[in-house]
Amino acid sequence: MTNYILEEKDSFTVLGFGTELKSHYTDFAGINKEKSDFWNAFSQDGRLDALKALAINDYVFAVNEAVNNKMMHYAGVMTEAPAPEEARVIQFPKGDYLVVKGEAKTADELNITLAGIAFGQVLPDVKNFAYVGGPNATVQMGQRNGLIFGEMWIPVVRK
Repeated sequence: MTNYILEEKDSFTVLGFGTELKSHYTDFAGINKEKSDFWNAFSQDGRLDALKALAINDYVFAVNEAVNNKMMHYAGVMTEAPAPEEARVIQFPKGDYLVVKGEAKTADELNITLAGIAFGQVLPDVKNFAYVGGPNATVQMGQRNGLIFGEMWIPVVRK
């Protein structure tokens, strides 16, 4: 079993800019391509740098959230700046979170790897807690030894 921890977190807010994912929720290759395309465009046109300039820390969030029956994916940061009209303020609840740590060569690889471990290995096998919805995020926390390191944060409830 992959290493993971349960951690209690206070509620927090992420300011995000996003895209609707059109692939079927079981089409992981399609979802991952859409996310990758979004991040490439968001990074190349300067929007990611502008978003990072608003942040109160170095964390960059890749947030997944269901909104009005649509699968949404956001690039986000924690900030105290007012939200621009095209942004979404994403509320993460206070409570228990499944936390899976990892590192990868690219942010894209980190997102895919941590989501695969969390949703493909940990959540199907655990018996004492469950994900019941709400926003979840891969949090890019920094770089070391040429790799990007971070965590996947998924709100869970104890069974």
